[in-house]
Amino acid sequence: MGVPADDRNPLTRLTLEQLRLRTSVKWRLHPPDVLPLWVAEQDVPLAPPVADALRRAVDLGDTGYPHGTGYAEAVGGFAARRWGWADFPVGRSALVPDVMMGVVEVLRLVTDPGDAVVVCPPVYPPFYAFVTHADRRVVEAPLGPDLRLDPAALDEAFRRARAYGGRPAFLLCNPHNPTGVVHRDDELAAVAELAARHGVRVVSDEIHSPLALAGARFTPYLTVPGADDAFALLSASKAWNLAGLKAALAVAGPAAAADLARMPEEVSHGPSHLGVLAHTAAFRDGGPWLDLLLDGLDANRALLGALLAEHLPEVSWHRPEGTFLAWLDCTRLGVPTEAPADGPGVASDLAGPARMFLDDARVALSSGHVFGAGGAGFVRLNFATSPAVLTDAVTRMGRAVRRRSPG
Repeated sequence: MGVPADDRNPLTRLTLEQLRLRTSVKWRLHPPDVLPLWVAEQDVPLAPPVADALRRAVDLGDTGYPHGTGYAEAVGGFAARRWGWADFPVGRSALVPDVMMGVVEVLRLVTDPGDAVVVCPPVYPPFYAFVTHADRRVVEAPLGPDLRLDPAALDEAFRRARAYGGRPAFLLCNPHNPTGVVHRDDELAAVAELAARHGVRVVSDEIHSPLALAGARFTPYLTVPGADDAFALLSASKAWNLAGLKAALAVAGPAAAADLARMPEEVSHGPSHLGVLAHTAAFRDGGPWLDLLLDGLDANRALLGALLAEHLPEVSWHRPEGTFLAWLDCTRLGVPTEAPADGPGVASDLAGPARMFLDDARVALSSGHVFGAGGAGFVRLNFATSPAVLTDAVTRMGRAVRRRSPG
């Protein structure tokens, strides 16, 4: 399959040889013969406005402590332009080290040790790890067969969470990782109604919010009627590939302002000043680069569908609406799917098809069992790479499956 290069597409700017010079976990965890399509790092160069902001800071020796509301103002401008959120509450925001640390700090404000936190598996594994490490208990409300939020499952999970006593919360993934679902307005309104009925506080992880692909529109949870007492966590780290530059924003609904005011002052010491500068530049000036990236991801999404049909017809998927992640159902491959004893949230071991694809195809994917209920037999594939790498990876995967089943 021919894969033309596009100098404007950030996903085609770096060669595989250049990428292998990187020292991040994506490129150093596995041997060099492995194509890494697992962890949520993109194979892109820095957006020019971000690189310029960092160079300017280094040239000035501007490597001290973060200050001011520039980050929140940049997010507010982006939210107005992209999502129609015209009254973004800069005054009800706070710097946090990153989205998951921000989630933990917000949960500490609105829940107590031992309280229940509802999650919707299959879901981002750190939801399990961070919640349990913060001495809260996880209650699952599995997604429906269409991989969308299931109001009946949420209603039952909220009832169970309330039955434990204390102050329950719902940790929403918006858009959803690993399925790539971008929640609709009506779905989020149903969440708000159920949360209000059961007295559950909603904390929305919106780290993938800039990455709604063609055909979908992101809705910030705090703009939904009934979300006044909720929180959202936002960051540029996924859309602009800035995970190594720590900074994120916690935003409170109007009825949650008093809770945000109780956040310990030392939490704001965690973000990196360079991270704040980079994220601010991304949200303020990185829109044109993001548009090119979204075009490239949309093309890769289509390419992935064609590659799966050609090389892995036994594998099914729901075409992702956002993120750069594809959730692949490999249960028809007949690979044993027994999960390691570490269970959800701990990604130290591979199982089932992810282990097979690593061993037999030399392609690293995320193992579905770590995403909780419904994940066994699935893999998560990161398609934020070049079309050439994506084509090579899926071709290898298809060959590995055919070798296992030569008939």
